[in-house]
Amino acid sequence: MTKPGEAKLSHLFQPGQIGKFKTKNLVKYGACCVSNYNGRDGTITPRELARVRVIAGTGCGMITNQGAYPDPLGEGKSYFRQVAIHDDKFLPQFETIARYIHDAGAVAFQQILHAGRYGGIDLGYCVQPSVVPQTLPHFRPPRELTKAQIKVVIEQHADAARRAIRAGFDGTEITSFMGYLLANFNSRFTNQRTDEYGGSVENRGRFMRELIDAIKQATPDNPLSVRLNGAELMDRWGGNTQDESFELMQQAVDCGVEMISVTVGWQEAPESSFGRDVEPGYWNFLSAKAKKMFPNVLVAFGNRLPDPAMANDCIREGVFDYWEVCRPLLADPELIHKAAEDRMEEVRPCIGSLNCLSRLFRDLPYTCTMNPMLGHEVEPEYHVTEAKEKKRIMVIGAGPAGMEAAITARKRGHTVTVFEKADKIGGNLAAYASNDLARPVDLHSVIDYYAVMAKKLGVEVRLNTEANAKFMRSVLHEYDVCIVAAGARTDMAVFRYLENSELLIDALEVAHGRVKPGKRVVMIGGGMIGLTISEFLAKAGHEVTVIEQEKRIGGDIMPTFKWRHTAWVDELGIQTVTLAHLIKVSKEGATVKTAKGEEKFIPCDSVIVSSPRKANHDLFYEFQWMVDELHGGGDATVPRGLDAAIHEGYRLGVRI
Repeated sequence: MTKPGEAKLSHLFQPGQIGKFKTKNLVKYGACCVSNYNGRDGTITPRELARVRVIAGTGCGMITNQGAYPDPLGEGKSYFRQVAIHDDKFLPQFETIARYIHDAGAVAFQQILHAGRYGGIDLGYCVQPSVVPQTLPHFRPPRELTKAQIKVVIEQHADAARRAIRAGFDGTEITSFMGYLLANFNSRFTNQRTDEYGGSVENRGRFMRELIDAIKQATPDNPLSVRLNGAELMDRWGGNTQDESFELMQQAVDCGVEMISVTVGWQEAPESSFGRDVEPGYWNFLSAKAKKMFPNVLVAFGNRLPDPAMANDCIREGVFDYWEVCRPLLADPELIHKAAEDRMEEVRPCIGSLNCLSRLFRDLPYTCTMNPMLGHEVEPEYHVTEAKEKKRIMVIGAGPAGMEAAITARKRGHTVTVFEKADKIGGNLAAYASNDLARPVDLHSVIDYYAVMAKKLGVEVRLNTEANAKFMRSVLHEYDVCIVAAGARTDMAVFRYLENSELLIDALEVAHGRVKPGKRVVMIGGGMIGLTISEFLAKAGHEVTVIEQEKRIGGDIMPTFKWRHTAWVDELGIQTVTLAHLIKVSKEGATVKTAKGEEKFIPCDSVIVSSPRKANHDLFYEFQWMVDELHGGGDATVPRGLDAAIHEGYRLGVRI
């Protein structure tokens, strides 16, 4: 029987076929880089297998397992805990993964990932076509591959493909995404060879053609997918043009690949390809061009395309054949099922914060801002189970930490009431979202999700209710548990010693729209909050100077998004003074002292304070003798970011 969402999204949920294998729908789970959950020797761990079991159950018609490096030396290894497929000893675990995918009714592909320029993480060097210096200092110095070594690398890929098919996978995939070895040969930036593997687009594509040919010969009955850049975004470094990128796609098509997966960007690219600052659907023109050029080859695409309805429209309009989705399924593994059941309002949204990549780029296992379960599937204590003793829980604060704790606890059978002093849920997140230059709708979608789930699950939310000591005495013994998730505030008390400190404006008041600053603004604090408000004000025509005590601005911003704020600061003409602190304030302006002891006067109309932040600890002291269990989470314990708030809220809800 057709489900209501399947009828609405009939193009997305129609069956498909790749090679001789039929898919139940046109959704391809993308390999999503690597998880970093595995052994340093490339072995697959129980943690990884538990994650894959969840992925297998996402409902995708085609599932690509994360990239495995194909060489025993580890020159292709980019991440400390990347899986390996260079030896038969790894086969049993890959067989388990292939079985999980098949048991869920999906076609199974194994990605082979040689990181090239970004590899050799355990070796102290990397290999690439030419010795082109790294632009990012944390990558290894390069060595040029000889022609003999190129032949070995190609054979290692072919062996890895044979191994994957023997393990039970239906097909394999090679990838140039993010600037790995295949991209290094294809690109003018990293391929400066003068032999038959370098020079023209035809010659630069020779490695790819030989690689495809070797894999096709090794696995003649199994389809091959290749992920290729539609846009490298490497113009600054002399990378390929879009026309050259599509010439390389043509070469892959001529070699007989069954699928082209269109991707965007390198790790070194100086602009965003799928962060929050990119509008969903922005890159669709690349897949549309590929589909027009290669009508007889399957085209998969999903770069910054988190919405099933948009994907359905794209398939209907011939923009691509398969919706390739990864990060939205990290945020909510039930996304496809909810789409099929027409329950999209219940989807836990992917907000493009790129916490996943930020963690990987720090050599950590990836996690998701929105999904606290990711990476903990193997741990029973992270699973939502029925509570042995049903409790009456009060949550103070309807921000992300409080709402996450509330809905998680309610799923376990507790009775939950949330108390919020404002007239709406969302806490300070709602205020900062309104000042966000990237995509405010992404941050607001988090709040919308909590509102929907609270109503669906029967969580009572009492707005315009401040829970202080007097209030607690009025409800004494009505609740068994109190979770304090009252967030943090700007620590204005730090500046009380200053003459005219009453002239200082709390950044929260500006963020909530309760105070309108003057034309010329000095912002004290160059962290995420200070920069977000400064950028919004500068965009609106204010003249802004940011004062930061540390050496650099943006210290608390995720690594993958620091560059974006730095770029906005430059684009909007925001002045920055680092290694400095406020010492005087007047109606005429602010005076700061630098690390060298120099005083600098900055004329302005308003001085806004965004830092330091102070956790709202007061309620802990007031409530400790008023309730059986007292817990805290999010900024109410230590001021940090959205991911910490959601994760701590979940951990509280799942264990109380």
